Amino acid sequence: MHDDRRLVEMRLRRVLEERLRPVVHTDPVPLTVERWDAPGEPVPVAEGLAAAYRPSAAGERWGPAWGTTWFRLTGRVPAAWAGETVEAVLDLGFGREQAGFQCEGLVYRADGRAVKGLHPYNDWVRVADRAAGGEDVLLYVEAAANPVLNDGVPTLLGDRTTAGDEPLYRTARLDLTVFRAEVWELVRDLEVAGGLMAELSVDDARRWTLLRAVDRALDAVDLDDVVGSAPAARAEVREVLSAPAHASAHRLSAVGHAHIDSAWLWPQRETVRKVARTAANVVALLDEDPDLVFAMSQAQQLAWLREHRPEIFERVAEKVAAGTFVPVGGMWVESDTNMVGGEAMARQFVHGKRFYLDAFGIETREVWLPDSFGYTAALPQLVRLSGSEWFLTQKISWSATNAFPHHTFWWEGIDGTRIFTHFPPVDTYNANLTPDELAHAARNYREKGVGTRSLVPFGWGDGGGGPTREMLGRARRQRDLEGAPRVAVERPEEFFRAARAEYGEAAPVWVGELYLELHRGTYTSQARTKQGNRGSESLLREAELWAATAMVRVPGYVCPYDDLDRIWKTVLLHQFHDILPGSSIAWVHREARETYERVGAELRALIGAAQRALAGEGARTVVFNAAPHTRDGVPAGGATVRGAAGEASGGPAVALVERSGGGFTLDNGLLRVGIDGRGLVVSAVDLAAGREAIAPGAAGNLLRLHPDLPNNWDAWDVDAFYRNRGEDLVGVDDLAVEERSDAAACVRVARSFGASRVVQRLTLRAGARVLDIDTEIDWHEREKILKAAFPLDVKADVSAAETQFGHVERPTHTNTTWDAAKFEICAHRWLRVGEPGWGAAVVNDSTYGHDVTREVRPDGGQTTTVRLSLLRAPRYPDPETDQGVHRLRYALAPGATVADAVREGHWINLPERVVTGGGGVEPLVTVEAEGGGHIVVSAVKPADDRGGDVVVRLYEASGGRSSGTLSAGFPLGAVTATDLLERPLADAPAFEVASGGRVALSLRPFQILTVRLTPAGGR
Repeated sequence: MHDDRRLVEMRLRRVLEERLRPVVHTDPVPLTVERWDAPGEPVPVAEGLAAAYRPSAAGERWGPAWGTTWFRLTGRVPAAWAGETVEAVLDLGFGREQAGFQCEGLVYRADGRAVKGLHPYNDWVRVADRAAGGEDVLLYVEAAANPVLNDGVPTLLGDRTTAGDEPLYRTARLDLTVFRAEVWELVRDLEVAGGLMAELSVDDARRWTLLRAVDRALDAVDLDDVVGSAPAARAEVREVLSAPAHASAHRLSAVGHAHIDSAWLWPQRETVRKVARTAANVVALLDEDPDLVFAMSQAQQLAWLREHRPEIFERVAEKVAAGTFVPVGGMWVESDTNMVGGEAMARQFVHGKRFYLDAFGIETREVWLPDSFGYTAALPQLVRLSGSEWFLTQKISWSATNAFPHHTFWWEGIDGTRIFTHFPPVDTYNANLTPDELAHAARNYREKGVGTRSLVPFGWGDGGGGPTREMLGRARRQRDLEGAPRVAVERPEEFFRAARAEYGEAAPVWVGELYLELHRGTYTSQARTKQGNRGSESLLREAELWAATAMVRVPGYVCPYDDLDRIWKTVLLHQFHDILPGSSIAWVHREARETYERVGAELRALIGAAQRALAGEGARTVVFNAAPHTRDGVPAGGATVRGAAGEASGGPAVALVERSGGGFTLDNGLLRVGIDGRGLVVSAVDLAAGREAIAPGAAGNLLRLHPDLPNNWDAWDVDAFYRNRGEDLVGVDDLAVEERSDAAACVRVARSFGASRVVQRLTLRAGARVLDIDTEIDWHEREKILKAAFPLDVKADVSAAETQFGHVERPTHTNTTWDAAKFEICAHRWLRVGEPGWGAAVVNDSTYGHDVTREVRPDGGQTTTVRLSLLRAPRYPDPETDQGVHRLRYALAPGATVADAVREGHWINLPERVVTGGGGVEPLVTVEAEGGGHIVVSAVKPADDRGGDVVVRLYEASGGRSSGTLSAGFPLGAVTATDLLERPLADAPAFEVASGGRVALSLRPFQILTVRLTPAGGR
């Protein structure tokens, strides 16, 4: 037989596109169109419905960027359509771009009930299942003119303040039509038969059987009467679409989904509407198709729905109760996990899971993070402590260097906790369930021979939209189809239980972080957003600590439970994986900066109120220390009255002398720092160890400017080739002593480069073991990255970087491609390099991006260079990223152990606070480690149930076993180990309260322990 594959395949493509799909809706009758252009921001539904509409027509332009136009559509079903299925086709001017990245709409009835959303691949509204003929039709459409911004081109359309008033869209088809169900079914038949045919080998007889059937079906289509001939055409492929799958066929659990970015190429206010459109679509589709199961993550989005669209939320709640609309994820948002602080990461689970419990009575078991940019090694323990069992993502498939070796595996965190984890081999969270996608999943699956199943999330996502009836039509045809994987639409829990039962303990283990070999620039982009996050996390720690202390100690103090709850949720929202990473449009980051300023003011007010209540009346200077380590005589979590200036220095006076050849030497008896005439740190001697930190001939705090134009994804990526060129910023505008006192010595250096200027203050304080560097930059570069380098005389094969509740070690060498790919890494408050017996750390107040490299000098020594990534200047999606003035603080800590790095990292982020009052404050909780152990308090807070208990969260910070004692500063009745949601842990050992309210502690490496302290006499 002659090979006519190409002929049939080309014929199929053309007939589908030009003859069949256009005939799914026939006999168009234009609707009468009226419009109202809402001024400014979106209005409530009632206002939109009651507005003064003016005549319009299909083909009119509408929608300046971010504007809203309401359309009122009226018409009458022709009498001749009696008995037909009638649908309105409403094309707002859609392009063929992905749904959710352009204009969208939500359809309403006259009474304000939402019907469904509109997007390019879901542009119909059912009017009548079986028309009587003559019915009046009245529909309203709230149309959003969201601009197309996913093309990677810098544009001012990303903020309403700069977008202009030019209309972006033109309405197209606004018609009543007859829906031709048999044609729709034929299209699905041919999509699946033709798609499967293309995936099979030419040596497979099944491919040829499908080809012949498709050819016969196309012959049966009368192009002059497609509607009438559709049943005959369907009959030609019925048999080939009924052949059962092979016994060994891969099994796919298809889960409807709509990944909705809580902000990205649209602001948060638009996400609120995207959630409403998607939820309306889903509940409407669930009404029509009992086969659908839909999973929705992000409690914040359901909270928005409940607040802004309660009538849609009520319908969602009904579907949740029926088990077809499935809340998943257990987090407040799908957050970043690289940069979110430990306590905030815990609160993502606390607030997410509690919302699902309160709103639906559901305990989520799976953590659902398909799109975050890498996953911290602290996550498995947090997942377990939240009461969840499973973890899902697919983002690691985006890694640009190494292919991850597993799809189903145990993921082991820094403390040894393991979580059953799945990466869908379909390599997308926005599947359409086409045969090529499903064939890819089956081929790509790495657990063949021991596992047989994987999960595929399907539905329009990123900008929302969700599953469509077309996707479900394809799923039904591939439920049990020869040559294809078996598809079952089911709940995520069903997949995880089956996969665990099938693969179980035999699954491979991945130890440590899931590092994404891409999007490394997100550790640095939008510095003010990152600074706002770090500052808010620190202020929340303080606010909770002092509120809990005042709650216990001060009669009549009213604990600000509601304020703390609201502020936490605001901060958690802004940790979404396109906000905190700096990869959103200008509007998002402008609002984030404003939000952080407001949150900071609120938290400082709460802190001040609690501290004043604790300090009492008086005129004495009371110094509060919220850090978990005693500082300058002020106990951790307590306050001390301080007298004359300099009383707290804890060391000899600081000496400052001029160096021959220019520059200065600073000496406080612990460190001696040399600053040369260029303002660079050429010496930093740990006097106790007699050890020089700076490598011979090198200089620390060296600013280096690199070109930064990645191949793709400007705000997201830093590509390795940026290191090939760079400029050392050594020119000096001014070098002078700014402060010289017994308490501190400060040298000020100013430099200019490009269109920017930087002023740095290098300060050594009495009693300090760090050199503080306060950097103020007026930044006006474009497509550049600014680094601050510390070349250290240390032989370090690994670096240790703080992560949530511990630290992670990474190689400094590039032995393998896995090592080399980590050329930019994330650290929280500190990063340390060391050799046996000595090391050095760099601590910071808001910087996350770092790189660590090593080289062997001619003298045989090794220089390990630690660099902080201070600022970037990408132009997409925000063309003004980070332009303007920034203040960044970091410090060099020569001789620092891990324990020292932890302490200094907390100190730079949690400054002392001074109030006027009557006396000091004893700590509410004190933790003392024994035998060199290192137990750190992460949070002291009022219990969430508002019953008067105190909750303390601690962790082992060194990576070793630690024992110690927790002492309560109040009469203690009981101590209970809890999960993150403050529920008793069933398998936890009981605590005994010894005299003085002392409780013995024993923690394994990096263990997190949450304990609930009940005051004596109950609550």
